[in-house]
Amino acid sequence: MEMEMEMRAREDIEIGEDITPPIPPLSYALHHSFLHSHCYSCFSALPLPLPLNSNYNNTKNHHHYYYCSPACTTTRVVSTEELHILQSHHHHPFSSDIRAALRFLQSHPDDRIAGLLTNCRKLLLLQDDDEFAATICEGAKAIATATDTDTASASAALCLVLTNGVEVQDYDGRNLGIAVYPQNFSWINHSCSPNASYRFFLSPPPPCCPNSTKLRILPQHTVLTKDDEVCQDNGPKIVVRSIKRIKQGEQVTVTYTNLLQPKQMRQSELWSRYRFICCCERCSASPPTNVDHTLQEISSASLDASSLSSDQNVYRDYAIRRLTDYIDDAITQYLSFGDPELCCEKLENFLTQGLLYEQLEGREVKSQSTIKLHPLHYLCLNAYTTLASAYKVRASDLFGLYSELDEHLLGALDLSRTSAAYSLLLAGATHHLFRFESSLIATVANFWISAGDSLLTLSRSPVWSEFAKWDLPIANPPLLKCICSKCSLMDNCKAILFHREAQNADFEDISSEFLDCVAIITQKVWSFLIHGCCYLRAFKDPIDFSWLGTSKYSSLRDVQPHLCSTDEEHGYTLQERMHIFQLGVHCLLYGAYLASICYGRHSHLTSQVQNILDCEECLINDSHETD
Repeated sequence: MEMEMEMRAREDIEIGEDITPPIPPLSYALHHSFLHSHCYSCFSALPLPLPLNSNYNNTKNHHHYYYCSPACTTTRVVSTEELHILQSHHHHPFSSDIRAALRFLQSHPDDRIAGLLTNCRKLLLLQDDDEFAATICEGAKAIATATDTDTASASAALCLVLTNGVEVQDYDGRNLGIAVYPQNFSWINHSCSPNASYRFFLSPPPPCCPNSTKLRILPQHTVLTKDDEVCQDNGPKIVVRSIKRIKQGEQVTVTYTNLLQPKQMRQSELWSRYRFICCCERCSASPPTNVDHTLQEISSASLDASSLSSDQNVYRDYAIRRLTDYIDDAITQYLSFGDPELCCEKLENFLTQGLLYEQLEGREVKSQSTIKLHPLHYLCLNAYTTLASAYKVRASDLFGLYSELDEHLLGALDLSRTSAAYSLLLAGATHHLFRFESSLIATVANFWISAGDSLLTLSRSPVWSEFAKWDLPIANPPLLKCICSKCSLMDNCKAILFHREAQNADFEDISSEFLDCVAIITQKVWSFLIHGCCYLRAFKDPIDFSWLGTSKYSSLRDVQPHLCSTDEEHGYTLQERMHIFQLGVHCLLYGAYLASICYGRHSHLTSQVQNILDCEECLINDSHETD
């Protein structure tokens, strides 16, 4: 009988606790594009330009790979076989996986499986995509040729990497390379409603995560040896952390995919990459969970859902594919060709007007109905993310070109304001989904921090001073005037970030206080932030989405821009600036609090918030206090 590969809690685990020590990889490899900018051993960014000394390069082949320190130089010697793969197969789709598989074979000659699942049969013998299977076979052949290994072993090693490999990300979310970790991580299964997350260490772990941290999970049917808990100084390390309360004996799960995708997309991605169908609680729910229902909900804006014929339902399915292509094209055009203005125009037209049936090529429909997406549809969330970025880029470009106050600088400030509005909408929208699916905590943390940063950037703009109508220019609002007297968010978050870990008992109280306060502040600035933006005018409140009635999209058919009146002129005043600054501080602190639960209080996100608020003199001298 085949043993189940899963990991379970050895003991009761509270929310926001590390449950593994830093785990070193069995094998790893940088992506080819980062070979000249990151350490080949620990994946840390190298100082640029590189010093011309032996600490950063390796023998005569240093044009292929670099190390950040003498210590990293000694951790892994790049073999001649790997150099051959680097030179001859760097354009292969699985280039990093091939090198990681080769390293795996060289490091584990006596146990080439190491207790991990290969999925070789599913990836090759049961492969529907002949091109994908051929690509695997080509990569395995390259490994076999370079190492004089038989093709079957090379195929098994490559499939093992494809099945178990994890994309190692830096603090900016970039995928630097691939790493395969031992059973104490690789046996943690996937769930679309996971109870754990993980983070990487690209340099020595901070004091809060010592190597002696015990392993708090174990396989159900076997016992890991003491050696499994020892952390070696070799490669980028990974730490697993709880994001929910986990009972003793309960299976620990992480996610292998983007949780803000609807069920069909998650299932397709998991099958394509790992060859399994997810049967977790979220995927098995019938009817679909509130979150999955919302992420894929569309409606005919001129017809009740009950009146749609089967033919029109077919048209709706076709329409959603067209809408997906439309948004993907707009985003790709922005990212690839750098035209943020056209991207903003296309996305906002799509969000505001939807898609007429008559716009479907080759479709003859008598009705005048329009396909529109739920404001929290995953395509809309993607659009909000892109719009926040595109407006920010447009504002930055104008600020860089002009220095004297004129219509250009005023336009730049308006663009910065719209960017902040979309960032706030994105944070509020995902937080609404987070209320129903707590596994979204990491995503929500990122969005709240982004919103806070955008709001503070808006409040710091020097253009505000040009609007001063009193004796002194509008200055950056001082902290004392921006601390909210209605909540203890500042004190609680400062204590959690710099003195102790978040406690489960704190979560409900801090979240409730934050939402109460941020809702009040948002009401004071929302109409100002969205002034002049037709689509955003349809949102009465970017934080509380209960007014949308998410259970039935048909109730949204009558939502019109007049719900949030923005026809009156709004001036740039000190009062507006103070409220925006205060709102930004709240968003940053709450985002940092959520990030401390997911990644620990010394994570890159909490450090990012600390640095931002340090610049605003929002933290006192003890902000650097250590344990």
